[in-house]
Amino acid sequence: MKSNLVIITLLSFFMFNSSSVKAQDDKNSQKWWKESVFYQIYMPSYADSNRDGYGDFKGMTSKLDYLKDLGIKGIWLTPFLTSPKVDNGYDIANYYEVDPTYGSKADFDEFLSEAHKRGIKVIMDMVLNHTSTESKWFQESKKSLDNPYRDYYIWKDKPNNWESFFGGIAWEKDTTTNQYYYHKFDKKMADLNWSNPKVVAEVQKILRFWLDAGVDGFRLDVINFLSTDGITADNPIKDGQQQHINDIDQAGVKKAMRIIKSTVSEYESRFIVGEIGSDKIEVLKQYQSQDLLDVVFNFNFGSIKTFSSQRSFEELQSMEKNMSNYPTLFFGSHDMPRMIDRLADGNPERALALATLMLTAKGVPFVYYGEEIGMHNIISNNLDEMVDIQGRTHYQLALAKGKSPDEALMEGNEHNRDKSRSPMQWNGNAFAGFSTEKTWIKFNSNYKRVNVQHLMNKENSILNGYKKLIALRNNEKVLQYGTYDRLEYNDNQILFTRSFEGDKITVVLNFGTAKKISIPKGAKILMGNPKLKLNDFIIYRN
Repeated sequence: MKSNLVIITLLSFFMFNSSSVKAQDDKNSQKWWKESVFYQIYMPSYADSNRDGYGDFKGMTSKLDYLKDLGIKGIWLTPFLTSPKVDNGYDIANYYEVDPTYGSKADFDEFLSEAHKRGIKVIMDMVLNHTSTESKWFQESKKSLDNPYRDYYIWKDKPNNWESFFGGIAWEKDTTTNQYYYHKFDKKMADLNWSNPKVVAEVQKILRFWLDAGVDGFRLDVINFLSTDGITADNPIKDGQQQHINDIDQAGVKKAMRIIKSTVSEYESRFIVGEIGSDKIEVLKQYQSQDLLDVVFNFNFGSIKTFSSQRSFEELQSMEKNMSNYPTLFFGSHDMPRMIDRLADGNPERALALATLMLTAKGVPFVYYGEEIGMHNIISNNLDEMVDIQGRTHYQLALAKGKSPDEALMEGNEHNRDKSRSPMQWNGNAFAGFSTEKTWIKFNSNYKRVNVQHLMNKENSILNGYKKLIALRNNEKVLQYGTYDRLEYNDNQILFTRSFEGDKITVVLNFGTAKKISIPKGAKILMGNPKLKLNDFIIYRN
């Protein structure tokens, strides 16, 4: 009898503890960022309040009600810190100051406060791979070989063969000391030396400054490019092209990420998403874990160059198989052509079907500004219209190779990231309602029909489609936390069923010929109908 009592007591103890562990696991898995649809704002191009042709914080604050109405729960801001803007803010000169183009620190504080009042979290782009050559650190570094800031950057008497990702050699000679400094991007963007503990300490100080200011996390730019192990061997050449083997994914990168993550984790409920410079799942997956990055941008899925429903499905499968945590879901960003042109051939119906995939599949969705109204690419008709440093660099390289100006313009446009950076189209007024003055970059001539005001009043517009989809995701835990019960592809049709706590929702996307599908008896249709046209979808509760 006594032994039976002991057994019962032990069983009760284990059952209690296992339920406690499960409750703790459930609590740990419930994260605000898993419940959020993020919206990327390209800072210069969203809303101009002071008529200088550039977006700013006051302009963005005035649009927060629009974003709340859209259903957005998270905003990713591209860089807004002091910068000469060689690469539109990705060349930071001062990590502690808001660039005057975008307003003041007080303007930022007001924007953040107003976003939080509306239940919208804000993450900021943080560039830790390089600084502007105009930064105090670099200006000191180049003064002498023994300057205290010298080893904040990478200096060599003789460069190796590493190439810049913008084209050309990744080294620039400075005549002050007759040494070369390393720049993985433009020559005015010098790479930081992450093997120097002082650089690491400076970065921690910067992160804490902005976390103290109230930001909810960071998007880390090209974070696997950090030069943690200095300059190693030459990169190999294959078929005339340099293979970036030794200048990215260095051995010390994960250690650097752990330091960043542990610093951010000093603050409660913060979020880190990393840009990993690869579209290979085996590279992406190694940087996503509890002690590294919360999520990484899945370029294997998001940066597909041409539309293929089968390829999109295969990448969903691959992410489900390989990613330890949630994948990210996106089809647009400031570095790639507009989704509606790249993947939808200008067709709003297909663009909305792709948005449905992004907003209902398992993952954290990121909507690029203007996607919700179907904004299109802009094209530079001449060099004067081309703002992007990457496009202009390739234009000059083409001329240097003996190509004609027309051929160089074509090559420049191929690499030009201006395509998706034109001003947000708010209405049909002059300058698309973005500003009342000449804008920093050209805007699309279709703004009179492709704009928020016009599409808001059209019942079946792409904008109202986005609103319904985001509202559905915001209201359904199964679309935030659900696992896949089914993930299938057949005859240009993607089908998946997600389940969470006994609830099940099925999504069917048809990218082929029209067909009628049968849905289970008693199923409740949430959006769409069983008669699926080309580029159509249905969402139903099982």
